Amino acid sequence: MARNRPSSSARAPEATGLPGLRGRGFALLLAATAVGFCGFAAVLPLVPLWATRGGAGEFGAGSTTTAFMLTTVATQIFMPRLLERCGYRWILPVGCLVMGAPTPLFALTDDLAPLIAVSAVRGVGFGMVTVAGTALAARLVPPAQVGRATSYYGLALGLPQVLILPGGVGLALAFGFDTAFWITGLCSVAGAVFSVGIWYADGGRNRAVLTGRTRTRVAAPAPPVPLPLLAAPLVLMLLTASAGAAVSTFLAIPFEGAAWTVAGALAGYALGVVIGRGAAGNLYDRFGRTVLLVPGTVAAAVGVCLVAAALWSGGDGAAPGAAAVLLVLAGTALLGLGFGAVQNETLTVMLDRAGPAGVGRASAVWNMGYDGGTGAGAMVIGMLIQMLGYGPAFALAAAALVAALPLARTRSRSRTAP
Repeated sequence: MARNRPSSSARAPEATGLPGLRGRGFALLLAATAVGFCGFAAVLPLVPLWATRGGAGEFGAGSTTTAFMLTTVATQIFMPRLLERCGYRWILPVGCLVMGAPTPLFALTDDLAPLIAVSAVRGVGFGMVTVAGTALAARLVPPAQVGRATSYYGLALGLPQVLILPGGVGLALAFGFDTAFWITGLCSVAGAVFSVGIWYADGGRNRAVLTGRTRTRVAAPAPPVPLPLLAAPLVLMLLTASAGAAVSTFLAIPFEGAAWTVAGALAGYALGVVIGRGAAGNLYDRFGRTVLLVPGTVAAAVGVCLVAAALWSGGDGAAPGAAAVLLVLAGTALLGLGFGAVQNETLTVMLDRAGPAGVGRASAVWNMGYDGGTGAGAMVIGMLIQMLGYGPAFALAAAALVAALPLARTRSRSRTAP
């Protein structure tokens, strides 16, 4: 299928000196992401469960995740400067090691204070990995492939988590928590090994971007992109991530009498995220601009509305009626599609506005929106549920997305587009 841009713009990867999507370096990045993030996804529900085994209440168990996310976002704030000074060669492997190597320490005790401390250390590694990985997905390919590269990176993140999120708990219950912590920690260490290989892959053609040099020579260092230029996509990322966190965190509670409905809804949501992000990346490269930011935001808002209607009509802990089941299945699938599209579109908008010299800053801001929205969304929606109930709380989340629709009208144009 022909692309809607001149042939002189759609240059082959070799013309830029980068192997691109077909290079071994990019393949190693995807492998490091898929394997390394298993150490994140599997442990995320494991540590709170392990804390409750030690006698911690729900608030104490949740504080382990809070500590992890706080140090993650704090690390992401400093990542652009660190990447400028140190380059990309060691940030990703070191981040994988910091995230994975302490994981077996969880097995030594189920006391809350050590669990919080280890979680905080692992959050530093996760902050390094998220920013460096997202930035490398854009830097390892020529500009004409950035949309697909970021979507493939999202697939490497999302597809394994469909199985790993419940799989970590199953592994711990079947073979013991110590076994689960060792295996998941080794996954992140394996991610570090894969990421080191990027330096040696493709005959060394990736080394210029790994050392921090931009693709083009400039007369003087480019000033950092002003943060207000990234504000609109950041707000959209925060709101959609909050809606996604609300579904993944709270849906199982009101529908506890319908386990298969919850499983189907979460699976549809995860699959929708993967499809939405992949479609957005391919369309960005095809048309040279973002095209799914408004439709993605609308789909997410409608999806949350349907979930709110399902919760209003039948989320009281008993088996829901057929109407509520259909509403929640359709709503979570729509939310996933919209969230996936918004993920990729907001990232390409930020990368476009930041330019080649600001990839690190754009990656850091985007990841702070994702992780901050996930953490804050779960907390705020939880407070609203306690005050208003499930249906009204989710309805307010949908209203926030509708109110943000004018921000979704912002567009990004590919740097290789005519």
